[in-house]
Amino acid sequence: MKLRRTNVDFIVDAIIAVVVGLIAWIMLYPFLNVVAVAFSDYSEYLKRPLMIWPRNINFEAFEYVFSNPLILNCYKNTVIITALGTIGGLFLTVVTAYPLSKRHLKGQKFVMMFIVFTMLFNGGLIPKFYLIKSLGMLDTLWALIIPGMLTSFNIILMKNFFEGLPKGLEEAAKIDGAKDIYILYKIIIPLSMPIIATIALFIAVSYWNSFFNAVVYIRSTSKWTLQLLLREIIMTSNAALLQGTNFAEEKLIQTQSVKYATLIVVILPILCLYPFLQKYFVKGVTLGAVKG
Repeated sequence: MKLRRTNVDFIVDAIIAVVVGLIAWIMLYPFLNVVAVAFSDYSEYLKRPLMIWPRNINFEAFEYVFSNPLILNCYKNTVIITALGTIGGLFLTVVTAYPLSKRHLKGQKFVMMFIVFTMLFNGGLIPKFYLIKSLGMLDTLWALIIPGMLTSFNIILMKNFFEGLPKGLEEAAKIDGAKDIYILYKIIIPLSMPIIATIALFIAVSYWNSFFNAVVYIRSTSKWTLQLLLREIIMTSNAALLQGTNFAEEKLIQTQSVKYATLIVVILPILCLYPFLQKYFVKGVTLGAVKG
């Protein structure tokens, strides 16, 4: 029997639609403003600093950003760090979470207790810095890759997902003589693509946006990441403003446009990943969070 909707239902739906629309606009507006200013003439920005649509479109800000001799090298470093970190992080997360998903594993609760403990406490910055230095990774890309590969949150999320998979599949495979590695590779991983895609996105975004570790461990400009370059461009622009330098008189580009253009250059690649992984994202997070 189909329930009849009342006026109250329509009012509630309308209120929800308005609230969701306002929230979506609040989240979308800053990004639209950044794009509009980056592609607009600076004189238009002075007239309409809150614009959401480009006016007098020009690409001077992007030409200035890409004329920086470090931009391509920083892109290369960031892509290498993100690719190696994501691949290595996924591998370590899977091979750690799979055995921990077995309730009969001896010491499983003891190991999980330590994993959860590391979510609450850590050794601190100074011990970590000296550890990286003693391992000879200071001022190398490995200092930005290895420490962030394995996180407690990702292990727990994937472990809970594994625990929710049908146990009969593994039991049937073992009866047929399959080993654990074969079961993991041929059965578990194909069934776990939602959580794998979700965690891959978490890891990739974390590496791509990593800033603090690069500040602490990197000394050479040849090993800079995009985040360090973004900081350098913004600091240089701010310093020019404080000194009263007029970028237009130096045939350069105005500060605000440079900042926004740099932001777009930095965030666009990782932003392009979301549409491809969106169908796995909600399913992976939901199942990984509630199972077990």
